[in-house]
Amino acid sequence: MAEKTLESVRPAMGGTAAITLVGGPPELLEDCFGLLDELEQSWSRFRESSDVWRLNWSQGRPVRVRACTVRLVTELIDAWALTDGDFDPTVLPRLVANGYDTSRVDASRRTTLPDTATWPGEVAGIDIAGLDIRLPLGTTLDPGGLGKGLAADMIAELALDRGADGVLAEVGGDLVVAGLAPDATAWTIGIADPFTPGELLSVIRLARGSVATSSRLVRVWAGPDGPAHHVINPGTGVSAVTPTVTSTVIAGTGARAETLAKLAFVRDSDRLLDWLPGVGAAGLVVDAGQRHECSANWPDFR
Repeated sequence: MAEKTLESVRPAMGGTAAITLVGGPPELLEDCFGLLDELEQSWSRFRESSDVWRLNWSQGRPVRVRACTVRLVTELIDAWALTDGDFDPTVLPRLVANGYDTSRVDASRRTTLPDTATWPGEVAGIDIAGLDIRLPLGTTLDPGGLGKGLAADMIAELALDRGADGVLAEVGGDLVVAGLAPDATAWTIGIADPFTPGELLSVIRLARGSVATSSRLVRVWAGPDGPAHHVINPGTGVSAVTPTVTSTVIAGTGARAETLAKLAFVRDSDRLLDWLPGVGAAGLVVDAGQRHECSANWPDFR
């Protein structure tokens, strides 16, 4: 007999979030969305009460934060180290300077930074001691897409801990699955074609793990120097100039998949696709000419 499935799609973290639960107590779905709301309250760079805002205005002093924020900052540091700095969590001053200072879902919310904020920041100088975090003077953080991937990870963990047999958590395009799928084998996930709405480039099957897609076609605006998007090249401090349009990565966690998906906008895509299997990931990259290429291990997930 098939287990009961609960699901819901709601606004969250500047976009939408979808959660599907297989089994578990009836109140668990609300608990999962409650956790997501708590994470958004803690991590939003547009909320003066958030841990991230308080860290960015700390002027080199330690700040007591929630345990979830310690995990977030730890993941940001790990992503920076894994990618040799190609994932840079300190680009917020450049995002603001390039015109992305206002929330895309609530124009009344704006990111402001102290005059001391500089880029690049000193990731290696971030100090974590228990629940106290100290950013070097001038360093600021933007959780960006990694925060969405980590939120999906944490929702999946909560769901399984609270009695669900399976869970799918998708936050802003970062999707995490774990446990029993509705058909009791694996989760079926479609990868959208960025040029043809409603069409799929690929369909994968995943028993456990994450899929993250990053695109330079969303979160675009007219910047001071022309069209701009949210993926900042850490070598130049401006929106990445690249033939890559979308990048999709399969990895063990949402935070890792999101980190690696961003690399296609700042690295040569062919070399990236060759490198991904060595770090336990698979990738699919689409360029402006509508050409798509995948890593050698991508077919393993079909």
